[in-house]
Amino acid sequence: MIAYLEGRLTEVWGNTCLLVTPGGVGYAVSVPSHTLATLPPRGEQLALYTSLSVREDALELFGFATFDERQTFDVLVSISKVGARTALSILSIFRPDDLRRIVLEDDATVLTQVSGIGNKTAQHVFLELKYKLKTDNSPQLSVLAGSTGKAGSLYRDVVAGLGNLGYTEGECAQIVKKILHEEPDLDVSGALRAALKTLAKGKV
Repeated sequence: MIAYLEGRLTEVWGNTCLLVTPGGVGYAVSVPSHTLATLPPRGEQLALYTSLSVREDALELFGFATFDERQTFDVLVSISKVGARTALSILSIFRPDDLRRIVLEDDATVLTQVSGIGNKTAQHVFLELKYKLKTDNSPQLSVLAGSTGKAGSLYRDVVAGLGNLGYTEGECAQIVKKILHEEPDLDVSGALRAALKTLAKGKV
C-alpha cells in the first residue's frame, strides 16, 4: 500500500498531478479540487497522503493534503455504489468535518450537490456514513455533539413549519442553517419568524 508520497511537483493535468520522488520515480496522483487549487508551483516540493485504488483494468492513486481526508476517502469507497471517483467528487465539495456535520445534523439531501448522486444514492451514502464515519475526531464537532439532537430536531421542525407554509426544503434549508448557526438560542417560533423575514427579502 502506498500511503504517503513526498517529492517534486512536475506536471498537472485535469485533477491529476505528477509527483516525482527523490529516487526519480514519478507517480500520477488524482486530488480533490480544493487541493488542486492550492498546489505549489511546478518544481516545488509536495507531500500527499495517498490511497491506492485497485481495479481490474487499472491502479489509481488518490492524494490528500491531510491524513483525516485520506481516511475519510477510505470510508467513502467502502460504501457500496461509491467508487473512487465518486468519493473524490464528494471530497471535492465536502471536507471531512463537513461530512461529520451532515451526519450530526441528519441532512442527507445536501449530498445531492455532488454530480451523479441523486436522492436515493444520497440517502444510501448518508446511512452508511452514520455508521462508519467517526464524529469525535474534530474539536469543533465534539463541542456540538452534546446538543446535536436538539439542534437537528430544531432544524427539522423549522423546515417542516416552512413546508406547511408552502416553501420547499431546497428553498429554505440554507437559510435555516444560517439562522441557527448565527442565533443558536432561538426556539422554533423565533427561528421561523427569522426565516420568513429572510425569505420575504429574497436573500440568504
